[in-house]
Amino acid sequence: MRTGNIILFFIIMVSFNSACSQNAGNSKKDRLPAVAGQFYPADSSTLRKNVTDLFSRAVVPKIDNVVAVIVPHAGYVYSGQVAASAFNQIDKDKSYKTIFIIGTSHKMTFDGAAIYNSGDFITPLGKVSVDTDLSTELIKRHNCFIVKDEAHLYEHCLEVQLPFLQVHLKKPFKIVPIIIATSSINTIKKISDALKDFLTSENLFVISTDFSHYPSYKDACSVDSTTAKSIISNNAETFLSEIQKYDNYKIPNLSTKICGWSSVLALLNITDNNPNFVYHTVQYMNSGDVSGDKSSVVGYWAIAISSNKSKNEKNSLFSEEDKKMLLKIARNTLESYIINKRFPDINTDNFSEKLFEKYGVFVTLHKNGELRGCIGRFSAQGPVYETVRDMTISAATQDPRFLPVTKDEIKDIDIEISVLTPLKKITSPDEIELGKHGIYMSLNGMSGTFLPQVAKETGWDKEEFLGHCARDKAGIGWNGWKKADLYTYEAIVFGEKDFK
Repeated sequence: MRTGNIILFFIIMVSFNSACSQNAGNSKKDRLPAVAGQFYPADSSTLRKNVTDLFSRAVVPKIDNVVAVIVPHAGYVYSGQVAASAFNQIDKDKSYKTIFIIGTSHKMTFDGAAIYNSGDFITPLGKVSVDTDLSTELIKRHNCFIVKDEAHLYEHCLEVQLPFLQVHLKKPFKIVPIIIATSSINTIKKISDALKDFLTSENLFVISTDFSHYPSYKDACSVDSTTAKSIISNNAETFLSEIQKYDNYKIPNLSTKICGWSSVLALLNITDNNPNFVYHTVQYMNSGDVSGDKSSVVGYWAIAISSNKSKNEKNSLFSEEDKKMLLKIARNTLESYIINKRFPDINTDNFSEKLFEKYGVFVTLHKNGELRGCIGRFSAQGPVYETVRDMTISAATQDPRFLPVTKDEIKDIDIEISVLTPLKKITSPDEIELGKHGIYMSLNGMSGTFLPQVAKETGWDKEEFLGHCARDKAGIGWNGWKKADLYTYEAIVFGEKDFK
């Protein structure tokens, strides 16, 4: 090889190696803080103390099985407490597979959403790992997602959420950071379709948005209440219709009802009218509550979304065969005790392990569709099958509202069993979900309860549900529940009619 060729070869190899080394060094580009020192403290110890203080003033945890939260993204001095109230509903001891953090761009527009997969996010509290494998997979599989790092570099709406997660969650987590930059309803629907399979109990969605911008304090409270109602309706069309008509309100200085509407719509498209997802308002404030200037404010809502999947999981604790066996025990007990005054023999050889566990139980008897007796207990000394047996006898013979069941009535009676979850003390009736929760109240030694299904059967609203329980069951007067200790519980309900 000639000398000139050798030199040329050496130059090419050096250039190649240098280029490879530079690419290797830039293969991972962590996203550095953009608004530290502006929206929140830049010093790590000051930031941790700030966030910890916000959590100390936040709304206490009151919602189970949270799969998503809607949180504000303003400076912590203005919206931090509301944000903390939303994050406080999340189980801090839970290990999440992936946390999807979704916000609407304040900086640019394009037809799609940008997922950051170039590296991790850095905050003053340390590194937040990005689930780069999943992020890259989403980009490859769905053309609504693109790589556009500049959409993230100076955008604050995702960054400000991270310190709350870093302080609140006890276990490590990974995020998929998504910035939506489109106003196309069709594209937002594609984004929702791409993400819908991930809204499960093992993941968490964080939706970043503020609400009304720049109206007066009074107008903000009114507008933000209306917007929140459209969100908790769990109907995408209702929400979209509400935000699209804000121009008709003619409210001075109102520039938007909700800046992150596209991110909220993406979530609502996923949950739309699905009864397994329930929206809960947690806290509302606006900037006027902090600054004192109520002439022009920005509104903030904390909203949590829970999944009823856990309820379905509780129902699945008892197989169809378990339920049939418990109903058979109740039927045999009713016939044996009423006819012969004897407890039936129960062969437990083929019982599942669940039938030996201890649960509170109520047994309800109906005759031709009308209540004929209902007795139960919240705790049990023995296995659930024994409690079902004992409560069947009590419901048939000891309900003070009725005479004991007679032999001639047995053929006309249907049996329903409610297996109860443990009592949970509550501090506000706002924590009661009609149809989901039963209520138990106690005052000065007097107590009463209604099973969850009572609200559905009667059509009562919450005040009627509590008032009737206080007056008719606890004997403490219609308004007695206001002074009583209140507890909720859930029930696994099944009856003979379910298997006919």
